[in-house]
Amino acid sequence: MELLMSLSNYSWEAKVVLTLAAFSVYYGEFWLVAQLCTTDPLAKPVAILKQLSDIIEHAASIKPQLEAIDNLIKAITKVTKLIVDYSDMVKLQSQYISEDTPPLSIAMAHIPAAAYWAIRAILACASHIAILTGGRYEYVASTTEVWELSSLAHKLNNIHEHLTTELENCRRYIVEKRYDEDYKNLIHLFRSLHLDNMKNLRALISHKDDIQPLVIGRSKVRFSLEVLRRKHVLLLITDLSLSYEEILILEHIHNDQQHRAEVEYEFVWLPVVDAALWDEAKRDRFEDLKSRMPWYAVHDPLIIEPPVIKFIRDYWHFDKKMIIVSLDPQGRVASENAFHMLWIWGNVAFPFSDERETALWNAESWRLELVVDAIDQEILKWIDAGKYICLFGSDDIEWIRKFTLRAKDVAIRADIPLELVYAGRSTATKEKLRKLNKTIDAENLSRTWSDYTSTWFFWSRLDSMRCSKAKHHKTVDDDPILREVMTLLSYDGSDQGWVMVWRGSAETVRANGHLTSSTLDDFETWRLAAADSGFVPELKNQLKQRHQPHHCTRLIIPGFGPDIPDRVVCTECGREMEKFFMFRCCTD
Repeated sequence: MELLMSLSNYSWEAKVVLTLAAFSVYYGEFWLVAQLCTTDPLAKPVAILKQLSDIIEHAASIKPQLEAIDNLIKAITKVTKLIVDYSDMVKLQSQYISEDTPPLSIAMAHIPAAAYWAIRAILACASHIAILTGGRYEYVASTTEVWELSSLAHKLNNIHEHLTTELENCRRYIVEKRYDEDYKNLIHLFRSLHLDNMKNLRALISHKDDIQPLVIGRSKVRFSLEVLRRKHVLLLITDLSLSYEEILILEHIHNDQQHRAEVEYEFVWLPVVDAALWDEAKRDRFEDLKSRMPWYAVHDPLIIEPPVIKFIRDYWHFDKKMIIVSLDPQGRVASENAFHMLWIWGNVAFPFSDERETALWNAESWRLELVVDAIDQEILKWIDAGKYICLFGSDDIEWIRKFTLRAKDVAIRADIPLELVYAGRSTATKEKLRKLNKTIDAENLSRTWSDYTSTWFFWSRLDSMRCSKAKHHKTVDDDPILREVMTLLSYDGSDQGWVMVWRGSAETVRANGHLTSSTLDDFETWRLAAADSGFVPELKNQLKQRHQPHHCTRLIIPGFGPDIPDRVVCTECGREMEKFFMFRCCTD
C-alpha cells in the first residue's frame, strides 16, 4: 500500500510502468545472468564478477522458482502493454471514442484492478528474487510459494484475456466510426465542386497515402494518381468473376481510342473483394486478370477500403455485375454506369455522360448497323451492296440444316442475293457453340463467327440496349427499338430458333424460327406477291397472316438488381409475362 500511496499522483498506466521500470533496474541484471548462466559461456564469468556464482551450483534446486518468476514477469509485461494501449487509445483516438462511451468506458473500469494486480505481482517477483540474491541458495522454494507465483500469473493471464477482448471491441468501434466518417466524406466530395479530380480519386483509391497505387498490368510499372489529373476517367468496377471476353472487348475499345485524337480518357480497374475471404487463389485470379489489361489498375485490391466499397454499392449500385463509372476531369460523376453506352457505341459515346447517351438514342433507329456494330465487317459491306442479309440463331443443328437449305432455295427462286449469318444463342455454352460452328462451316450452311467472343458480344450488346433503355424509363409501348430488342431476346429464349431478314440497313422482318421455316416452305403460294411488293414486305405480311395465338415465349435476362424490369410484356400477344428465377452453372 505504501508503494501505491507514493504513486498516487500518477495515472494507472504510469503507476504500473514506473513500478515495472524500477523492478527492471534493480533485478534485470540478476535475471539476465540467472537465465543465461547455464547456457551462455559469457554469462558464467559475469555471474562470478557479480558474486552470483552460487546460482550455477544451485541451478537445479531453484529452477521451479525461476520458471514461475519468468512466467509471472511475462504475464506482467503483457498486462502492462495492454494498459498502455488503452492509455494511448484515450489520447490518440479521442475523435472517435471517449472514456465515457462504451465499449471504452466498460474496459477502463477494469484498468485500476489490472494495475493493482500487476503491481502486486511485481512486488511478489521482487520478494522472491531478493531471497535468491540474499545468498540463500540452499533454500528450496516450497510448493505453496511456487503455486503463489503461478496463481498470480494465472490471474494476470485472465485479466489480459479479458482486456484484450475489450480492446478489440474498442478497436472495432473506432474502425466503424472512422469508416462512417470516410463514407460521409465520400458523399460530400462527390456532391462538391473541385478544380480537378484528385481529391475524389484519392478518397476512392489511395486513402492511406500510397504514393503509387496504380499499375499497368502488362508492364507491372507503378504510377501515382497524378497520371489521371484533369482527365476523363472510366472506373471499371467488378469483382473477380470478370470474364476474359469482357476484357477482350474492353481492350478493343481501348485500342480504338488510341487512334482517336479527340477521345482522351483513362480506364482504371477497381476490383471489389472481401478482405475477410482473401486468399492465394483469389490473389492468383487477380494477378491473372490484371496481367491481361493494358490500362491502369490498383496494384492491390485490398487498398480499396470498406467505406469505398459501401459507397460504390450504395450510390453506384454495384452488385457483382460490372459497372463503368464515368468521371469528368473535375471528378464529377458523368454517368453512374457508362458500361451500356460503351458496349453499344464504343468510343462514339465519349465523354460517356448521361446526356451523351440520351443524345445518341435520340439520333438512333432500329438498323442493322446498330444490331451488329463492327462485330462482322463483311455484313457492313453487304449493306452497302444492297444484299439481303439473314441473321438466325438456334442450338438445334437439325433445324439449322433444314432452314439454311430452304432459305438458299427460296433465294434462288426469288432471285435475290441472300447472305446467311449464324448468330448463335445467348444461352448456349462455349463448347456447344464451338461444335455448332464447326458443323455449320464443314457443311457450308452459312457464315459463322468463329470466335466465341463475337457471339457473346452480339448478345451482350442487345442486353445492354435493353438495360440502357430501362435506365431512361423506356417501355416496349413507347420505344420501337426496345420493342425489337425485347422481341429478339424473347425469340432467343424459346426453343424454336429465330430469324431476322434485312434488305440494306433499315428494311427488316423477324419471327421465330419454326414460323419462318413453315412460311418459306409455302413460298410458291406467295412468290408472285413477293415479286410484286418486294420480298421483305411480303414475308412480313405472310408471317403476320400465319401467326398463331397459341405460343410459349421465354425471356432469359442475365443478372439481377436494377437491370431486371418489374414488368415485361409478351412480344407475341402483349400480355404481362410471369417471372421466374433461374440458376445455372456452366463450366464449358
